[in-house]
Amino acid sequence: MEKAKMDRISELTAISRQRELTGEEKAEREALRAEYLAEWRRGALEVLENTYVVGPDGKKRKLGKKK
Repeated sequence: MEKAKMDRISELTAISRQRELTGEEKAEREALRAEYLAEWRRGALEVLENTYVVGPDGKKRKLGKKK
């Protein structure tokens, strides 16, 4: 996520502590938060897809999905 967007989330959060956000500001903050979370989840999945477990016998196996 771009630094400017993350700064905007922080700015809106600071404003919300001082006064009530307008409907437009709330919608903007929620959209930015959703974008941030989607990007975070995508990154976490990339890490997990490239994670291998080494067994006691020394063999590597790909980390599987939880059933």
